[in-house]
Amino acid sequence: MSYGVLTRRKMTTIIKIPAIAVEIVKNKKTGEVYADKSAFEADVANPATETTADDFQQDLQITVASVTTKPAAN
Repeated sequence: MSYGVLTRRKMTTIIKIPAIAVEIVKNKKTGEVYADKSAFEADVANPATETTADDFQQDLQITVASVTTKPAAN
C-alpha cells in the first residue's frame, strides 16, 4: 500500500460559496417523492401499500451559485 505525500500550504482565505441543499426522499421502486422521511415511514406502515423500508432512497441536491473570480493582482 502506498500513501500520497502531504505538503503544507499556507491558506490565507477561505472562500464561502452560497449554496442551497435540498433533501429528496423517494421510493426507489415506484419513484414516488415524499415530503420528508416521516411521510415515507407512514407509507411503509400503511398495510394498503407494498412499500417496505428497503424501498427508501435519499438524495441530496446541492445547487451552487455561480462564482466569478478576480484576476490576481500584480
